[in-house]
Order: sequence, then structure tokens, then C-alpha cells
Amino acid sequence: MKNSFSIRSADEKDITLILDFIKKLAKYEKALEMVSCSEKILKENIFQNRYAEVLIADLNNEPIGFAIIFHNFSSYSGKAGIYIEDIYINDDFRGRGYGKKLFSFIANLAVKRNCDRVDLSVLNWNKEARKFYKLFGAKAILEKTLFRLSGKNLQKCADLI
Repeated sequence: MKNSFSIRSADEKDITLILDFIKKLAKYEKALEMVSCSEKILKENIFQNRYAEVLIADLNNEPIGFAIIFHNFSSYSGKAGIYIEDIYINDDFRGRGYGKKLFSFIANLAVKRNCDRVDLSVLNWNKEARKFYKLFGAKAILEKTLFRLSGKNLQKCADLI
């Protein structure tokens, strides 16, 4: 039997699957304790508020990976881009080209949507991921550092108004 690989947009029936993929990714990234989202939060923010999109990679109609993406914007070019928040292929299916297909699918979405870039963050210790993205010609932006305001500090800053 020939393997049938496809990528589809997730819908609300995929909520449990999406949360499962998020937890698998967090475990791989050694950050499982940081996962605080729930199915209710995902439903609200992905399918009701539409803050992000989820893509599901299926092999023979079985989910083997996912990506969470959303649009960002470049004031310099005046165009949108796509930011990849998460991209993950189950361990048993890595090294078979499915991650490349998922990444290429996102690049194709960017081109179709007239975006001028695809951005993502890679953990410094994740040499395999860094090598993977460099295969496509992606470059690390060394002159920028990602900053994050969250938790109590986010609330403290918001209260300054």
C-alpha cells in the first residue's frame, strides 16, 4: 500500500489532538511543565477568536504532525508574514520527509497569501532543528533578541496605564 500524505486545516473536532501534539512538542522541548492551555482555551482562541491556524499532517488518514501558524506584519515591507509558533512531527515519522512537506506547505501558503516571509524561533540547543531550517535557506537573525513580557510582569506593565 502506498503511503498517502496530506495536510489539512484543523477544525474543532481536532481540539484533543491539537492539545496532545502541543504536549508532545513541549515534552520534546523539555518544557512540559509550562503547558497551561486547555481544550477550552484552544477552542476559544483558535476557532472562535481565530488568533491562529492549525495544520494537521496526516499519513493514511492518521495524524502524524501539526503546525500552529499566525500572521505577523512587517512595517518595513508593508506586508504580512507567517509566523510558525509550533511545527512537530511524531518521533516515529521523522526523517522521512514529512516535516519538509509541512514546512514547504507553510511556505506555499505564504506565497499564495502574498506574504514576504516566514518567521520562527528555534531553541538554541536544538541543533537538528537549526540544521533542518538552514537546508531551506532560512537564516538566524543574530542582531535581534527575542524578548517576552508575561505573567506578573505583563500585568504590572498593563497596570501602568
